[in-house]
Amino acid sequence: MHRIRAIILKENLGNPGKIVYARTEKRLPYHGPSLFTLARRRLRKPEQEASSAGVGLFEPATPQTQINVAFLQQHELLMKEPIYASLLANKKKGVKSIAVLVDPDKVDSRKIRELTERSMEARVDYFLVGGSLVVSNRLDQVVQDIKGDCEIPVILFPGTPSQVSRFADGLLYLSLISGRNPELLIGQHVISAPLVRQSGLEIISTGYILVDGGAPTTVSYISNASPVPADKNEIAVCTAMAGEMLGMKQIYMDAGSGAKRPIAEDMIASVAACIDIPLITGGGIKDPEKAYRNCRAGADLIVIGTAIEQNLSLLREMADAVHSAPVKA
Repeated sequence: MHRIRAIILKENLGNPGKIVYARTEKRLPYHGPSLFTLARRRLRKPEQEASSAGVGLFEPATPQTQINVAFLQQHELLMKEPIYASLLANKKKGVKSIAVLVDPDKVDSRKIRELTERSMEARVDYFLVGGSLVVSNRLDQVVQDIKGDCEIPVILFPGTPSQVSRFADGLLYLSLISGRNPELLIGQHVISAPLVRQSGLEIISTGYILVDGGAPTTVSYISNASPVPADKNEIAVCTAMAGEMLGMKQIYMDAGSGAKRPIAEDMIASVAACIDIPLITGGGIKDPEKAYRNCRAGADLIVIGTAIEQNLSLLREMADAVHSAPVKA
């Protein structure tokens, strides 16, 4: 794998009129990311290396690719942490986070504006955009509307290979490790790999565990996979451990959108005790108390969707409950 070294000149960071350069350690042919793509991955130090991960979004990197510092500073691309690095740091500190799941089929520009305003007031940490079944062609527009209204990171939650938008900040590369459907274990990933690599997004490999929520859900129907029984903690634990040892960066336990029964705290606690990577929980979380209990049980990131679609006024209480969970001493 080729590597690129981006050299950000200290004296230029305060001077918007200056130019910074990128130099590749190897001459042509080079098929790594452009400097702009590397900047989107938030290089924060004056000199820092990044592994190449695909063709750049704009121009291919050459021995001297130019980019305007003012543009980077305007969009704070040199200042933010990568999403996964922030998740790991929060887990280490015991800080809990909350994400709002946005279904592109269920929002318009007016609803997005109201949602982003409420989310900023509530100090929401992330937006997840996507779903098991997206029938409209509005993914790019929804992501851009959110990004245009706030600075909260937008992470794609794709149900199909087509749900990729270069305007987002990151993408959960989901593998349904609790099922036995080969398409959702690896098949669709093979199809989507070129598009995902070229996107320039931060890719976060995620072991996805579907847990029985007491009713058939869209994800269980589309995936044609049986969920983990709600009372079989040992299956969830072994599945999560396998995902971690296979190299997944985080585990996402989901009861599915609109689940009648959310994942029990004892299952969450059992899984959290056996893995060292971030644990996400979602599905059927309808009130602040349940969000808080999930955090106390060991979840690092709480995802809410249906409850907020039905009652947006709950958002502030949900976020406060998550953020009030005790931090590790």
